[in-house]
Amino acid sequence: MTQLQFPEPPQGTVSPAAAEAAKQDGIARAAANTSPDWATACRNAIELMARRITPFQAADLIAEGLIDEPDHPARWGAAFNAAAKAGVIEAAGFVRSKRATVHGSICKQWTGTPAHRGRAA
Repeated sequence: MTQLQFPEPPQGTVSPAAAEAAKQDGIARAAANTSPDWATACRNAIELMARRITPFQAADLIAEGLIDEPDHPARWGAAFNAAAKAGVIEAAGFVRSKRATVHGSICKQWTGTPAHRGRAA
């Protein structure tokens, strides 16, 4: 079986700028609609996990009893994105999610930045 290949993507189907804009819009909407209590608890959980050397993902925050599932899975992306922008965490590759609710899909894992680990008490 052969795969149909285009010499270049059809016009308008690939736009890194549009993809990034859509991503930022989605993150902003998710953050704006997140319960302040859950957002604070999640930020605290991420900061705690970031003090450790080991990589982690959202499932680890739940497994350790630091946070419950949010009302919508998009809340995770907004929370981790905010922590990354704040210099608390950095990407540490991609792994299968441990969360049963997403059926082992690929997710980003994170680790605390050296700067965060150095200032954390």
